[in-house]
Amino acid sequence: MPRSDPLEEAVRYLEGLGAPKPSVGVVLGSGLSGFAESLEQLSRVPYERIPHMPRSTVPGHPGNLSFGKVGSTPVACMEGRVHLYEGHGAHRVVFGVRLLAALGCSSVLLTNAAGGIAEGLAPGDLMLIVDHLNLTGQNPLVGDNDDSMGPRFPDLSRAYAPELCATARRAAREADVELKEGVYAAMLGPSYETPAEIRMLRTLGANAVGMSTVLETIALCHRGVRVGAVSCITNVAAGLPGALLDHAEVEAVARAAAPRFARLLTGWIQGAEPGGH
Repeated sequence: MPRSDPLEEAVRYLEGLGAPKPSVGVVLGSGLSGFAESLEQLSRVPYERIPHMPRSTVPGHPGNLSFGKVGSTPVACMEGRVHLYEGHGAHRVVFGVRLLAALGCSSVLLTNAAGGIAEGLAPGDLMLIVDHLNLTGQNPLVGDNDDSMGPRFPDLSRAYAPELCATARRAAREADVELKEGVYAAMLGPSYETPAEIRMLRTLGANAVGMSTVLETIALCHRGVRVGAVSCITNVAAGLPGALLDHAEVEAVARAAAPRFARLLTGWIQGAEPGGH
């Protein structure tokens, strides 16, 4: 008897519930899940009900797949994600975004909470990710390649789709939201970085650091899905003036930035849909 495909099982389950087909996917990081409440025609499915969907154990990640609309754009929002440091393998970490792609999302917008490294980045700032450093030591494409999902050696030179970056900049201007830009470094975690590691990251060209997003970007690029990403800078990284490394503070800063974040994301989502402005 042939083995069933976990993604296909998850899609069949959601289609059986009558879930609408989304065109844009969103992953909401630590403290940012409240955006899902703004969706019109909102419906939620807890992760634990979706076959094979891994569940987050981290505060600030509620663990729902939410469907709805932003204007006329059908959206699927992941309220929280799982991370390598929770003990999941790379393939499990990217199951959620692969599910968004399998449901029909041609664009996926990723968000996260991150520590600011570059001068001029302060808690509460929003940073458009224009490139990344994968320092997790993991890659979700390791192993046999499924040619139906993507090529053996995908090109990441335009991992963060230039057209989605342009749409984000336009949405920020229209929403009167300051949007900075930079390179995001992904570390394994869960411990925060040492001051020496932050100096290393700055030397390597990183502007912000976190523990997510990059594996999702790789998996989505492999599938041919357009990727955009924004970090909410929630703390100053270790060894820098004003550094405060506490997850509760990370969540609090992200929640405080949520109204600006929501204005940006609302315009960005509508522009990210194929044929959007």
